[in-house]
Amino acid sequence: MFEKIFKLKENGTDIMTEMLAGLTTFIAISYIIFINPKILSQTGMDYNAVYTATIFASIIGTLILGLVANVPYVQSAGLGLNALFTYTICGSLGFSWQQALAMVFICGLINILVTATSIRKKLIKAIPVFLQDAITVGIGLFIAYTGFRNANFLQFSVENVVNGIASGSTTIPSLVTFNEPTIILALIGLFITSILVIKKVKGAYLIGIIATTLIGIPLGVTALPDFSNYTILPSIEPTFFKLDFVGLLTTKAGLITVFMTIFTLCISDIFDTIGTFIGTGKKSGIFKVDKNGNMPENLERALFADSIATSVGALLGTSNVSTYVESSAGIEVGGRTGLTAVTAAMCFLLALFISPIIACVPLAAVSPVLILIGVSMIGSVKSINWDDYNIALPAFFTIVIMPFAYSITAGIEIGFLFYVICNVVNNKHRDIPIVVYIFSLLFIIDFIYNAL
Repeated sequence: MFEKIFKLKENGTDIMTEMLAGLTTFIAISYIIFINPKILSQTGMDYNAVYTATIFASIIGTLILGLVANVPYVQSAGLGLNALFTYTICGSLGFSWQQALAMVFICGLINILVTATSIRKKLIKAIPVFLQDAITVGIGLFIAYTGFRNANFLQFSVENVVNGIASGSTTIPSLVTFNEPTIILALIGLFITSILVIKKVKGAYLIGIIATTLIGIPLGVTALPDFSNYTILPSIEPTFFKLDFVGLLTTKAGLITVFMTIFTLCISDIFDTIGTFIGTGKKSGIFKVDKNGNMPENLERALFADSIATSVGALLGTSNVSTYVESSAGIEVGGRTGLTAVTAAMCFLLALFISPIIACVPLAAVSPVLILIGVSMIGSVKSINWDDYNIALPAFFTIVIMPFAYSITAGIEIGFLFYVICNVVNNKHRDIPIVVYIFSLLFIIDFIYNAL
């Protein structure tokens, strides 16, 4: 049955590998089911309802990816997008969380339309190979940087810059002194997981996570399960179908603000997903482009599934649902089909009933895996022709902006703009597909609006 549905042999994998990959991916991103409610509840949303909504949205989106697109990716509430929802839309702009959910729902519908008209597919096809390689490297650094941050390996001190170098104060990043239990645990986990990877142990990432979690118990980092305030399957009623469309039409902020906010959500959602699929799918061979540059059918179905999940998530009561870049953890283990996604979805379902146990896995145990994924993805940098500035400039900015700005979307936006500039300067503007010009113009509009 599994072979017929997921075509395991055709994709060079087997049931055990896929299930191991799904479990690894779930553990790598399980933090979101606890962090998302903490962030969104600051808008006045019910914490328990958001918890349940996050899990249901993750299950539905991930199952669609697995069963319809047959790809090993996992979806859940986007970490950067939930911060945009809480701190910008509901915070700075003053929208209610019900109005914000309505905007997320509209964003999902727009993305479905963009996907159904093949605009997304044409955009991916229009991205030159060197930029695809740059996106892969940039995402690798983005993931690694996430690992360093979650492991608390970095500290950011505010210092006054002297001798005329700069005025006022600036934030200086540096390595920490390894004298705290959480940091020490992450370092131990990095050594253990690195050794397992070097020795090519099957399931190295999952073994590393479990071993690090257990070592964290005597160090006081891994908390034992607490069932004292445990509620099985919290009610979703407080957020379910609580979208306020009428409020958007009568808001004091104005329809232009509403439009630009939805536009920002769409841009972030579209390019986070495109970046994730290109960055991880090309290297692993999950999305195979034919000799004529045509995109595979499973990519189109995956893009469609991603768009649907956003609107479904809004109806349930959570911010934009997107494809998680941490899916690369399962892909590194060997996940190549939708069985990986289905396994992860079943883990999300199980999380509704054993959340105290899942909550025991500290970020320090997952961080080493993210760092090592960055190592595996940076190899694509050698495919870029660094001697040609027309290639080097767009590639460089795509790569460095992703971790520096902590945004996959920002890296792609800046890379696109430099790609256009380099071709126009060299009188090669006719070589640029019209879809690239259109989105570059949209990027500029977005930058100007945010600046104002």
